[in-house]
Amino acid sequence: MNKHVQLPGLIAGPCSAETRDQVLETARALAPAFSRTQNAYFRASLWKPRTRPGDFEGVGEIGLSWLSDVKDECGLAVATEVAHPRHVDLALNHGVDLLWVGARTTASPFLVQELADALKGVDIAVAVKNPMHADLMLWAGAVERLEGAGLQKIIGVHRGFSVHGQDKYRNPPMWQLAIDFKDLFPDLPLYCDPSHITGRSTAVAGVSQKAMDLGFDGLMIESHVEPDKAWTDAAQQVTPAALDHLLSELIFRSVQGGGGRSEAHVDELENMRAELDLLDEHLIGLLARRMEISGEIGAYKRDRKMLILQTERWNQILNDHVGRAVEEGLDRSFITSLYKMIHQASIGIQSREMSVRSVEKEN
Repeated sequence: MNKHVQLPGLIAGPCSAETRDQVLETARALAPAFSRTQNAYFRASLWKPRTRPGDFEGVGEIGLSWLSDVKDECGLAVATEVAHPRHVDLALNHGVDLLWVGARTTASPFLVQELADALKGVDIAVAVKNPMHADLMLWAGAVERLEGAGLQKIIGVHRGFSVHGQDKYRNPPMWQLAIDFKDLFPDLPLYCDPSHITGRSTAVAGVSQKAMDLGFDGLMIESHVEPDKAWTDAAQQVTPAALDHLLSELIFRSVQGGGGRSEAHVDELENMRAELDLLDEHLIGLLARRMEISGEIGAYKRDRKMLILQTERWNQILNDHVGRAVEEGLDRSFITSLYKMIHQASIGIQSREMSVRSVEKEN
């Protein structure tokens, strides 16, 4: 695949504005990365909705003058998060170019409506992050409330979803939900936030590439001149130099781009394969969770002296799921064989749970 120098869109900067010097130093250092796109915003959060009281919740209004300095000295468009109508008013009065609605705020329809009312009639770009939990309609509803207020420049931001006990990702991407969001709003730009998905600076590049392979329209990446000293989310922020290198290594694919018919066909195939890879990854996660629940059921049956194999329930499950699969166009023999293999593995896990108690009794 050919590499292209232009990223469709980029929102980059520190997780939080900490000091004027930190904001300006980061903005200056990001110039090479921003030169790779015609549509760039420097981001820095001034108001931080935190899970627990006592954590750093942002510098607040004073940081708006720092963003104004970035606009004046570096010639960059600037962006910050808003979670209250007062934030909107202050940001608009200081010439902020893009506002974003964070994951916690997206989850509250009342708050989103208040923001939409405050933005009514304003010509400004607004990005909407997905809610923390995997609720596609809640994400869509936030977009629709902003559209109802007449906003024309809306961007969806996929930042992953909160799942208890996850180790690989801070917020697992559940890519299919982002794909479904794009299906609902095909004309809306969709950006990926690999910083919040991964929670680790070393993993940002891989998720960024995956987003590009799926046809995302841009990236939202946290970058700090000294990530180790960052006041918030230090582990997931990259240096400006690392961000520039990351962008230089990205491969951009297009089913409609230049290069002729054969290249377009290759790109289309690669995009389909990339989506299949993501679906397979999701399937593995679902199967792992299913087997975990099978173990819990085995322990439950063991403690209550219940039979492992309950034939009547198994036959009902098999008939119901095979029938549903056939309705979806799947081959009956394939889905029957698949479910029998899954059931056999589940029985094996439950049998092991039974043997645990036997071993404990012997000891």
